[in-house]
Parts: sequence; C-alpha cells; structure tokens
Amino acid sequence: MRTRPSRPTGRVIAGLLALCVALPVLDPAAPEARAAVAACPAVTPAATAAFFDRAVPERLTRDRVPGAVVSVVAGGRKVFAGGYGLADAGRGVAFDPGRSLVRIGSITKLFTWTAVMQQVQAGRLDLDADVNRYLKTFEIPQTYPEPVTLQNLMDHTAGFEERVIGIGARTAADVPPLAEYLADRMPGRIRPPGEISAYSNYGAALAGHLVSQVTGEPYDAYVGRHLLTPLGMTRSTAAEPVPAPLAADLARSYDSDSEPPRAIPFIFDQMPPDGSISATADDMAKFMIAQLNGGRLGGAAVLDPAVTERMHRRSYAADPRLGGWAHGFMDRTVNGRRVLMHDGSWEGFRSALVMVPECDLGVFVSVNGTGGIETASELIPAFLDRFAPGEGSSGDGSSSGDGSSSGDGSSSGDGPSSEGGTSGGGTSGSATASRPASQAAAPREGFYAPARHNETTIEKLLLLLGPARLTVNGDGTVHFKGHDWRTRGDGLYVRADGADRLVFLDRGDGRRYVATDGPAYQLMPAGQTPIVNLAVVLVFVVAALSASAVPLAGAWRRARRRPATTTAAWRGARALAAGAALTGLVFLALLTGQLLGDTGETLYGVPTGLRLLLTVPVVTLAMAAGAAVSTVRGWRGSGAGAVARVHQVIVLAGLAALTWFLWQWNLIGWWF
Repeated sequence: MRTRPSRPTGRVIAGLLALCVALPVLDPAAPEARAAVAACPAVTPAATAAFFDRAVPERLTRDRVPGAVVSVVAGGRKVFAGGYGLADAGRGVAFDPGRSLVRIGSITKLFTWTAVMQQVQAGRLDLDADVNRYLKTFEIPQTYPEPVTLQNLMDHTAGFEERVIGIGARTAADVPPLAEYLADRMPGRIRPPGEISAYSNYGAALAGHLVSQVTGEPYDAYVGRHLLTPLGMTRSTAAEPVPAPLAADLARSYDSDSEPPRAIPFIFDQMPPDGSISATADDMAKFMIAQLNGGRLGGAAVLDPAVTERMHRRSYAADPRLGGWAHGFMDRTVNGRRVLMHDGSWEGFRSALVMVPECDLGVFVSVNGTGGIETASELIPAFLDRFAPGEGSSGDGSSSGDGSSSGDGSSSGDGPSSEGGTSGGGTSGSATASRPASQAAAPREGFYAPARHNETTIEKLLLLLGPARLTVNGDGTVHFKGHDWRTRGDGLYVRADGADRLVFLDRGDGRRYVATDGPAYQLMPAGQTPIVNLAVVLVFVVAALSASAVPLAGAWRRARRRPATTTAAWRGARALAAGAALTGLVFLALLTGQLLGDTGETLYGVPTGLRLLLTVPVVTLAMAAGAAVSTVRGWRGSGAGAVARVHQVIVLAGLAALTWFLWQWNLIGWWF
C-alpha cells in the first residue's frame, strides 16, 4: 500500500514504506475451536446504517478527517452504502457512495490477482511457472537456484527487497511504460523464493505486467474490459489520470496533521497494477459480491466458481497457526472466523476491504485523511464484533467499548509490515497451504528489522530507524515490540493481551525470522544493529572533533610566528586527515537533517540536494586515502612528537570507522 509524500520523518518514512490499516481484534482459538463461534447474525440495512451513523461521524471529528464512505454486502446483495462528511472540502462536496470515487491504493492488487486467476483459468498463465517464461523485454536475474513464480508474487514470497524512492510521479508525462519502469527499477533479490513473506508492490506490478504480456492489453484497459465492465463498475477506473467523465467526482485527500487539513495533490502511480484504481463504494460492493458468489454477479461471471474457490484457498503461511495469504488476499482469523481482506493507502486515502465468507459478508471502508488510519483500524474490528461476532462478543458492537479494537489499535507502520502487515490471527480453515510449514525454532535474542526492507541502495539506511529488540525473560517469556509473549508449546508464542502470535524460524545460513500473524521480522546481523552503528559513529565523531585541534594549533603557531618543527609532508598528512574528518562530520550532520526533514520529495525520485550531498563521502574518502598514504610516507623523519603521532592514528582510525559506516549503508557513491 502506499502513502502520501509529506510528513516529518520517522512518520513519513514509515509511510513511504506503506502504512497498513491494522486489524488487531483477533481470536487466537485453535482451528478446532472455530465450530464454537456464534451464528452469523442478520445483516439488515437498518442495523448497518445505525452502526455506521453512530460510529463514523465522531471518529472523523476526532481524527480530523474530512469524510468517509462505506458499503456492506451480505447474502449476495448490497445492504448498505453511506457517505459521511466531505469528499472535497474545498468545494464543499459531500461524500456520495454511488458517485464519489476514492483511490483504493493496494486494494487494487485484488483486481490484479483476479486478473491473474482469469488467465490461469484461460490456460495462459501457470502459477508455478518461472515468471521469465512470460517476460519479453527483460527478465528476473537467476540470483538463486529457485525461480520466481506467480505463486511467489501472490504470496509476497519472491524475495524482492523494498524500494520506495521514485514510486510516484507528478504528471502522466513522468510515468514511463510499465515494462520500462519494471526493468529499470527492479529491486534486488535478497532471499530465496518461498523463504518468508515480505510485502512487495513490485511483485504485484510484475504480475499485472504478465497479464498484459499474455493478453496484449495494457493493464488499465484489461481491468476495465474484463473486470469493471462485466461487474457493472461503471464509475470506477484503473486509468491515471482519472478519465474526464469521472474526474469531477474524484474525492480529494487531506493531510490531517496540517491546520487546516491540507489537500494532497494527485499522485500518479509508477506501477499501476499495485495501486491505481479509483472506485466508488457502490462499485466496490459489486466486486465483493462477485468474490463471495463464485466469481459471479447477476448474469456476469469474471471467474468460474472452482477458480474462485482456488483463489480463496490459503496458499502461504510461515506457520499454519499464523495468518497467511490466500492468492493475494490476506488470510486471517477474527472472532474465530476466517477473514479475507486487503487494505490500501495512497495519497491521504486509507481504505480496507474485508470479507467473511462463512457469513457471506463483506465491508468496504475508505476515509480521505491521513489521520484516518485510526478511524479505519477501529471501524473494521467494531463492525466485525457486531456483524460477525465470536462466542464472547456481545453482538451489539459494545465489546470494543467505543468501537475501538481490543488490541493496541496501532498500524504496523514498520515497513512492511505496513502494507501487507495487517494483524490477524489463527488458521484459515481452508485447504492445505501450497507452501510447507516450517519447524519452529528456539527464540534468539537480538535486533529484528522488518523482513520488508532494502539492502542494495541508500534506502537500506532506513533499517536503522525502527528495529525492534527481542529479549528472552527469565520465566521463558519473550519481550518484543513493546509486549510480553508467552509460549503455548510447540514453538508458538501468544502476546500477553491475546492480540497476536509469533513463531521463530531458522532458515539456515544465519537467516532467522520472527513470523507473526501479520508481518515478519528478520534478525539483523551485528553490523547492522543500532548499538554497533552508534558505537562506530561515536568513535568517528570523537576523532573528528579532536581533529579540529589540528587547524587551530596551526593557526595558533602562525599567530605567534613560531617556525614549524615538522616536515611539510607531515603537516600535509595532518591537514588532509583533519579535513577529511571534519568534512565527514558535516556530511553526517547534513544527512541527519535530510532524514529528519521533509522526505516527501523522495516519492518522486532522488532530490537534487541528496544527489549533491552524496558527493561529500566521495571527497571525504579521497582525502582520507590521501591522508593515510601521506602519513605512511611522512612518518619517518617527520619531526612530530609522540602525541601528534598518536593523535594522527586516532583520526585515521576514526576515518576508518566512517568508511565502514558509509560502506555498510550504501552511502559511498550514488546507490539509488
């Protein structure tokens, strides 16, 4: 899922890694306990209207969100659709579920995966084939013996790293053909396919491109012809910009942090199959009905029932007791019931689509403010408590108090977790997963980063911003992500509040993971941990600050008109080392300023200021190399005392520490 381009850092960077709408209300009951859940209650227009009329307005006001739109389906029909607040605050246009288009972000992927299944049904695509079979103008490198398959793309297990810089564009002219973008901006493969699930926008876009390759139709045209038109979704489009007949009704999204909320400009998606669709709530109801009804809506069919059933079958889980994937759907258990869902975030829109197949129930919610992640993360669990309750739910929406979740209510904004990092729980109750379960490993203490991360470009630096430390307590519990987790045996750990579970996985060669009901986390090598890097930077900073004494001492000597007692070569070595150290210090200060400032421009590419800033390490290391060579050559007969010699070694050691840090985080050169 995707996010808007302007927020002060920590939050902006987490957003750029794609925010998710959390579903923290879980039922950690074992699969065999699912039979004990309450019967599905009647879902009537009056009941759903009463629920949303009470729940939505107060949250919009609290979260400073202009508006929201909702649709609910049950029993093969739309039972409710409603608009709340303003779709366009500047023009005073109210939200209309049948007219107002919202940008659904990564929920677009469900259309992409449906398109893939259409071509599987037609025999043109094979989920288990190497994707290179279908690519014509570029190919995925054979980094590992195992090929990347379409199934890997649907389960987000292809092993691609995360790349965020340049995923958006300001104008249509800035958007190259999809094949060109996919070839030029291909992320690195950082783990073997199938090893762990790490949400990938690139993977979804690649899947959409494969559909175009085998059909000869551009993605937006294909979706329009084979999905939107058959389902009667006449007020929806995958095209960017939104076609003129619909453009006037496109809702605006807003930055809830500004005063007053600031309208966010239209952002073009460089990879349309991962997030380009704009749709009305009424149209999204049609899509949900078709998914719940074997691919059919009225007399139209976009999938055969058997293929729809296959699509909804669980296809991946890191452990069968955890949440997983069902051919592109997030596969979770909420209130003891299987839930298929996806969320989306683009510009300031926050959206979620959730289906409960056993209740023949679906709900779509979209809000048009960045503060709406809280709105949506509370509305969905409260709705499910009311209309798909578990045995312990009150069935009136009161189990969550004011409707907020019983979990922590927070979004998994740690990258990946982000999009695709939605909380869930339990097993799916579906057919056997297509990926074998892994044997749970013993807990391993250390720092864990989101499995969805970057390793080959400057974006790797983001790993330093949010790793989570895991410790093992004396009583056998573990502490992770601010919570204690208690073992239930067989390697399964449950969060103390019951809202999540995790297992430890050992994939060999030092690759260890913590898999949860939502995102997975990877054990960081010692060299990437905050403690080691802080120590390295401190060594350099102390050495660099001490190097300031070199020019000061020279100035003092000249001011007092004292002759130099050392050779020119030695003085040159000292000056080079001090210059390199102080230049490096300035670079780190400016880099910190970049990260703590407005990083929104990186959504459109690498800002000129950052490109220029990255020349500094090159100059710094050239000076450092010159200082090292000059020091060796001028050591003998330099005339320098022991203190000066020791200090020179200290400064050079500090520069060596800086070199290691720059190399570790891809800051030597222009790695974009």
